[in-house]
Amino acid sequence: MTELLEQARSDFERRVWGDAYERFSAADHRQPLSGEDLERLAVAAQLVGKDDVSTVMWERAHLQRLERGDIAWAVRCAFWLALGLISRGEMARGGGWLGRAQRLVQDHELDCAERGFLLIPAALGTLEGGDPSQAHGIFGKVIDIGQRFGEPDLVTLGRLGQGRALVRMGRTDDGLALLDEAMVTVTAADASPIVVGTVYCAVILVCQEAFDLRRAHEWTAALSDWCEAQPDMVPFRGQCLVHRSEFMQWHGEWQKALDEAKRARQRLSDPPGQPAIGMAFYQLGELYRLRGDFADAEAAYREASRHGREPQPGLANLRLMQGQVVAAEAAIRRVLDEPRDHVTRARTLGSCVEIMLAAGHADAAAEAAAELAAIASDVDVPVLRATAAHAAGAVSLDRGDPRAALDELRHACAAWGELQAPYERARSQLLLALCCRELGDRDTAELEADAARLTFERLGAAPDQARLRALFPATTPTAPGGLTTRQVEVLALVAAGKANREIAAELIISEHTVRRHLQNIFVRVGVSSRSAATAFAYRHGLV
Repeated sequence: MTELLEQARSDFERRVWGDAYERFSAADHRQPLSGEDLERLAVAAQLVGKDDVSTVMWERAHLQRLERGDIAWAVRCAFWLALGLISRGEMARGGGWLGRAQRLVQDHELDCAERGFLLIPAALGTLEGGDPSQAHGIFGKVIDIGQRFGEPDLVTLGRLGQGRALVRMGRTDDGLALLDEAMVTVTAADASPIVVGTVYCAVILVCQEAFDLRRAHEWTAALSDWCEAQPDMVPFRGQCLVHRSEFMQWHGEWQKALDEAKRARQRLSDPPGQPAIGMAFYQLGELYRLRGDFADAEAAYREASRHGREPQPGLANLRLMQGQVVAAEAAIRRVLDEPRDHVTRARTLGSCVEIMLAAGHADAAAEAAAELAAIASDVDVPVLRATAAHAAGAVSLDRGDPRAALDELRHACAAWGELQAPYERARSQLLLALCCRELGDRDTAELEADAARLTFERLGAAPDQARLRALFPATTPTAPGGLTTRQVEVLALVAAGKANREIAAELIISEHTVRRHLQNIFVRVGVSSRSAATAFAYRHGLV
């Protein structure tokens, strides 16, 4: 028994959660555990996804501490038990345990760190109830208590809460700086495993809410490394995979993103009941939708909804792609009519502009674009500025003002390029092509349309490819390598030894346009130099 417990404790310290759980469980069957070993079993059970076992162990630990007169520690066990129940949606039962813990503190007039832990649920409720300023103050008390009693978990959770509150208050830079401070604590291994996972996931979500993609990507990589070092861990590892999938999608690695989302779904499905499973299904829905797998997308969105994840705006975007404009409009209006903070609302407004334009409601689209621009000005982050510029360009183009649209869409394309977001950039390039065509600049229109087509083809964005073909049927490639007529002309002159200036003069276009044509030609035929492109031209009889 002694040897088994020593092995279990060693597994726990090394964070080999599966072995720790098995050995502590085996020891508990031989002789009921007590004290810290029982609490270690509760933690290990939670981290390997055995939530029911974890609940029972925390209950036993709580009762043992009470019997021994260790009231403060009994309160702490009740707190972790309640937090686990609430995170799994058992609000009444979790609230009951919090009430029991509060009564113990009051009845025994305890001045202890546990008072700080019990402030956290109240602070979170205040924050979600729409009063971030008051929540910030409560989290400040949590930090004070944690520092007074030397509790790094408490200080870390307090800083996490204050950071979230500051972001909700519009003080994004201050909030994110505080979240970085909390992350430094967890990466330095000063916090317990459950707190570390909680902080990682919460910080990444807040970064996404604040549209700080660079920070979110950085912390997602750190979370991935932390999870990889603990392969037995279930709850945070699954959520980590969802975040990784989102960033792979953002950077144009759609197949990898789909594989990662499927892994997340599998990981979060066993054992059942894990809250983040809705995130995994929604991410699958997004990827299926973008690829044109509409039946799979709809099924994934429905599963996301069944597991508590709002399926919008993804489902509304799906309806638009399916040509069900009325259904898309009804869904997006319903979401926008519900009270939401301005950052969450911004995620829906871009979809709203596109759907309202498709429905013929130009004024509603303009209102949504204006609101999005105001939020982008207030929050001032690159991704929001790019989204707002794209929306404003789409509205101006719809109103018959392609010159105004051109300026906005060029800003959007530049921003998407800096953010390394190829799909979003291609969507803006397509609108840019329409603007150039309206202004009579057919060469540039063809360039932008072809650049968008290349991206859509590489990503496998079937619905966008279909839309582009409908808008630009005359530019459908017919030559070897998928080159357009104008690209064949440029390539023939390159093969004849002409410089860019000479090609521009002969075709009556600018040198910049020649360079853009060459960039697209190189990508299409898979070469990186003029000599290789010339060889391709001779090999395929283009000269």
